[in-house]
Amino acid sequence: MKVILLRDVEKLGKKYDVKEVKAGYARNFLMPNNLVKVADKKALAWLALQKEIQLKKEEEELKGVQDFASKLDGLELVIPIKIGKENQVFEPINNQRIAEQLKESGLEIKKSQIIMDGPIKEPGEHSIKVKLDHNLESEIRIIATEEKDH
Repeated sequence: MKVILLRDVEKLGKKYDVKEVKAGYARNFLMPNNLVKVADKKALAWLALQKEIQLKKEEEELKGVQDFASKLDGLELVIPIKIGKENQVFEPINNQRIAEQLKESGLEIKKSQIIMDGPIKEPGEHSIKVKLDHNLESEIRIIATEEKDH
């Protein structure tokens, strides 16, 4: 029996795949759990429409991510770090702090998307990569300025 998967089904396939399954498996498990629909002409026409809608949605999403990446690329953030008298750093800049600074600038980034070797512990310019959806990456510059402790 040919069916169209309505969801990802483990060991069978992904959403909108057309699969050949045993009739008993389809009637007794897949259909009662709303995982499939029979792949007749009407359902296949519906499937073509769904795939087209999905493709348009993915294209719009990709364009949105690309626009966001171009906004982010080359962005410079100035973040002060506290340094003591013996040049010890009190608050190194980590991905959490960078994410907070970006949020204050109106850019919503998760700290897990910020790729850095380790926290920034010295003043100066540092390049940081930001991983975005659709395998896109942007590079931002962090300018760590010295904030003397009083």
